Amino acid sequence: MKNLLLASAGFCVALALSNAANAYDSTGCGLGSMAWRGQSGILPQILAVTTNETFGNQTFGITFGTSGCDPNGRISGGTQKMVFSFLENNMEQFAIDVAAGEGETLTTLAGILDMDEKVVAQRAYQNFAVLFPNENVDVADVTLKFCEIMKA
Repeated sequence: MKNLLLASAGFCVALALSNAANAYDSTGCGLGSMAWRGQSGILPQILAVTTNETFGNQTFGITFGTSGCDPNGRISGGTQKMVFSFLENNMEQFAIDVAAGEGETLTTLAGILDMDEKVVAQRAYQNFAVLFPNENVDVADVTLKFCEIMKA
């Protein structure tokens, strides 16, 4: 068992190092990624990936849309991850701007999505209740809903 764990950790280190230049979030979704969210470095990434794979929760999350996973997500996910990262740090101001139908967060997101600022603001404003069905919304849910609304 110990050898299997060491081999898994070694594989994860090699994988992390081989993708380090291009990796934005190399751990993907799942319980491990949620548990070590916000931490950086090799060890937290290895722990996140190992947790995801050991318990099979990443596969479960992708299948059923739990643990921050999106069953309809794309593997590249660059834009969606950028939106998520931005909203994770600006959620309160984003809600204020969406309610007003204008603001800096909407301007920034329009730039990330390469969309017209007025279109982004209008769609978000019209869908405020969808984005924020209650005061305890999760940033992952808001990100997924926001991206779906912008795709329409």
